[in-house]
Amino acid sequence: MPMPPQMPALRNAMTIDVEDYFQVSAFAPYIQRDSWPERECRVERNVEQILAMLAAHGTRATFFTLGWIAERYPQLVRAIVAGGHELASHGYGHERASDLSPEAFRADIARAKKLLEDLGGVAVQGYRAPSFSIGKSNLWAFDVLREEGYRYSSSVYPIAHDHYGMPDSPRFPYEVREGLLEVPVTTLRLGERNLPSSGGGYFRLLPYALSRWMISRVNRIDGQPAVFYFHPWEIDAEQPRVAGIDAKTRFRHYVNIARTQGRIARLLGDFRWGRMDEIFLGQASAQPQALKSAA
Repeated sequence: MPMPPQMPALRNAMTIDVEDYFQVSAFAPYIQRDSWPERECRVERNVEQILAMLAAHGTRATFFTLGWIAERYPQLVRAIVAGGHELASHGYGHERASDLSPEAFRADIARAKKLLEDLGGVAVQGYRAPSFSIGKSNLWAFDVLREEGYRYSSSVYPIAHDHYGMPDSPRFPYEVREGLLEVPVTTLRLGERNLPSSGGGYFRLLPYALSRWMISRVNRIDGQPAVFYFHPWEIDAEQPRVAGIDAKTRFRHYVNIARTQGRIARLLGDFRWGRMDEIFLGQASAQPQALKSAA
């Protein structure tokens, strides 16, 4: 598909969900959680490559970072902040919000927020649920997020999907609770359906030109910034292959994985990008938002 004569001036949000390949929700039936510490971690190398790629394009992004990763790689958290990027929370243990009780969810997001803030020295305002796992069955999660001091969530995917999704929810940012904004990842409205157009496996599967056209259309026709996401493991073609997984899971995880980094680099050049807090909370990007002194 040809590029429009002039790319839209809107700035879109580039987001990265910082987790390692063995923590993917689809692998949960095949990889025991207690085996995580024994597995080869590749997230540090992959995030370093992402930081270099963003720096080469003069782009700041939001890193929804898993507490489990931050605890083991504190220097990675500091590198994210030093690069001028937003440090946000992906929870601590990569457990789906829909699988947790309100008490367990509160403990998870509070632990991750405190850990990230202690390591990064900046306020953590944003949260993204693993596997976009806030839906109709656990809307109480928004109340907990607000009570724990988060200012926005990006945890609802307004599509129909076998693992997640709330297709009837708004496609663009809305105040889901007083003082708490929900910023859904981007979809394209076609007829009566919302089509995924914001990253993940769909970005790896679809031709790049189609993904570019969908983001451009959201900017030009809807007049809205897009929210794009990807994972560090999606740029790592050399990651260990998980044995025994079913064909559907294998396809979803590994399809076109060797092409992803090049496609993301093209995306960085084709659109303007920024941090979630800059775009949706209206905060200046000159310096990361520092934590207020306890005094």
